Amino acid sequence: MKQTILAAAIGLFVPFGSSFAEDLCKGYGPQTPRDISSKAGTNKRLFNEAPEAAGLNLCNIHTHTNAEHKGPGFTIFAGSGEHGGFKCNETDSLTAAELAEPEGGESFHGVKPGDTIEVHWVYSSCDVQPGKGLGACLSESCANPQLRVEAQVFLVVNDSNALNFMDFAYMGNSANGFQQPKSLPAGTGTPVVFAGSTTGPSYTQATCSPLQVTWSVRPQCAKLDINSLNAWSKADKVFEEDHSHGVRQLVTAPELLAPIN
Repeated sequence: MKQTILAAAIGLFVPFGSSFAEDLCKGYGPQTPRDISSKAGTNKRLFNEAPEAAGLNLCNIHTHTNAEHKGPGFTIFAGSGEHGGFKCNETDSLTAAELAEPEGGESFHGVKPGDTIEVHWVYSSCDVQPGKGLGACLSESCANPQLRVEAQVFLVVNDSNALNFMDFAYMGNSANGFQQPKSLPAGTGTPVVFAGSTTGPSYTQATCSPLQVTWSVRPQCAKLDINSLNAWSKADKVFEEDHSHGVRQLVTAPELLAPIN
């Protein structure tokens, strides 16, 4: 049962939850995504912060089209619904070259230059290998893991001088006995760390996720070469990703947010 819930939890629209208290889910811990510029929150459900990523096993990497979170570098509202969320602030200032179609017209699961994506590197305290979906983050012997998500929002461009996603791929890498990506993005601000939940369009402010996740979200966008995304989708096959996921609309009710220290 837990495995079914977890596999559907992240990466999977729904409109904003009602602000009326009677429409909010009751008894759940803090929810995600949120505006990381605001520290406000009144949800009192506590759980232990997951260890740093280097002390956990990478279990999944996936993308969302548009940012699920709102942050200083991604404030342009992209609408409600499964394909809403937020776009990078530089979206409207890209050059014609950056917006050019890649050679052969190839796109990353429908993502094209000028689009925003939010990438989630998901980590588990279970002794697991990276794999398809969030079911890869637990096992028969470890059904209640500590979970951590490292998140970076990217503005996708056609530019070989932009970041190369292969630098952040898995490709069978390990370090100090833990499954790890080759690296995580840097230079996009100090990550905002907070208690939250799994995300995805199957959840709303009325239908909450029961799972507990430590989030680490970088506050600024970074430009990412579309060609490197295409290369990753062909090379890092262990995740079996066949689409860029939709978004869960922003959680705004203080009762569903943890305070950020």
